[in-house]
Formats: sequence, structure tokens, C-alpha cells
Amino acid sequence: MAIVVWSVLAVVGAYLIGSLSFAVIISRVVGLADPRSYGSKNPGATNVLRSGNKAAAVATLVLDAVKGWLPLWAVGVWGPGLGLGDGTFALVGLAAFVGHLFPVFFHFKGGKGVATAVGVLFGVNWVLALAALATFAVLVFFTRYVSLASIVAAVFAPVYFLFGADVAWPASPPMAGALVAMGALLVWRHTDNINRLIQGKESRLGKKSA
Repeated sequence: MAIVVWSVLAVVGAYLIGSLSFAVIISRVVGLADPRSYGSKNPGATNVLRSGNKAAAVATLVLDAVKGWLPLWAVGVWGPGLGLGDGTFALVGLAAFVGHLFPVFFHFKGGKGVATAVGVLFGVNWVLALAALATFAVLVFFTRYVSLASIVAAVFAPVYFLFGADVAWPASPPMAGALVAMGALLVWRHTDNINRLIQGKESRLGKKSA
């Protein structure tokens, strides 16, 4: 019974941490407009960058990633002593990501989850995170489409996890399922970008939107 209670607390805590929309919080602290009111209206680092405040954008990026990593790190450190297993570990990562997408503190209107997903991957294994980041970087370099690179990296992350199981890290069906769910949600959040890519209207990195 105690294990169930601790598992529920860990998952709920991860969701609440993920619900901290740092794009909005940091913008308020430094006196910027609400990122949900301009540009793509997405509360994320890329949209904060459109305000012209690079420091605020970097802070948003880092903190959005940290909130994906922190709950997994905490469960990794204290979870074994509380009897928490792979299932809880996977649900905690997924909960932090879902919190970013649907933050309870901000009327359930969150961002697309790219930075938080990277944080979760680092919480799982830093090699896995670097593999996904390398995929992202290669796609951005050759296509200049950040959205496309994000989508492809999200799709490949669970593939990398499965191929590395029992070699680079222990096999974990619950975590594989969580990464698949995260990838599907991230692709869904990029529906508008996908439509613009199909229409040839998606903006490239370094160029203004049409």
C-alpha cells in the first residue's frame, strides 16, 4: 500500500513540476509580454526569443528541460528505497511532459514540449538524450526546419531506446511505452507545423515566416 501511495505522489509531483510554464513565469518576472499573446502564441523558448530577450529565452529553454529531468532524477535517487520500480519511473517522466503540455497552473494551455522531452531523455540516460539531440541537429543543419527536426527526433527517441536496451541501459517496457506516448503527443502538438510543411509555408531557421 505504501508503494502505491509513494508512486501516486511521485507522478502527481512530476505533473505539478511540469506544469510550471517557465515561458510565462520568466516573461512576467522580466516584464515581457505574455508569450501566449504574440508570435506562435506557444509558451516556449522559441516564442520568448521573438520578444528579443535572448537571456529570457535561454532561461526558459534550460528550466523547461530541467523540469523534465528533475522528477526522474529524484525518483532515481530515492525511488529504490521506497520500492518504486520501472513503472513509476516511466510514469513520472510522462507526467512531467504532460504537465508542460497541459499545465494545471495555466488553464491547461501549455507548450509543445520539446525542451521538456529532452530533459526527460536526460533523466532516462544521457546517451539517449545526446542521440536524440544529434538527430535534431543533423535535421536542422540540412533542412533548417526546427519543427521537422523536433518531430523526427521525437519519433526516433523510442527507437533508440529499444535498440540500446540491455546494451547501453536496462530494458524497460514501461519506459519504452512512455517514450512512444511522448513522441505521439509531441507530433500531435506540431500538427499546424506539419500542415505548413506540407504546404511549403513553414519558416526555416534564420528566415522570417511567410
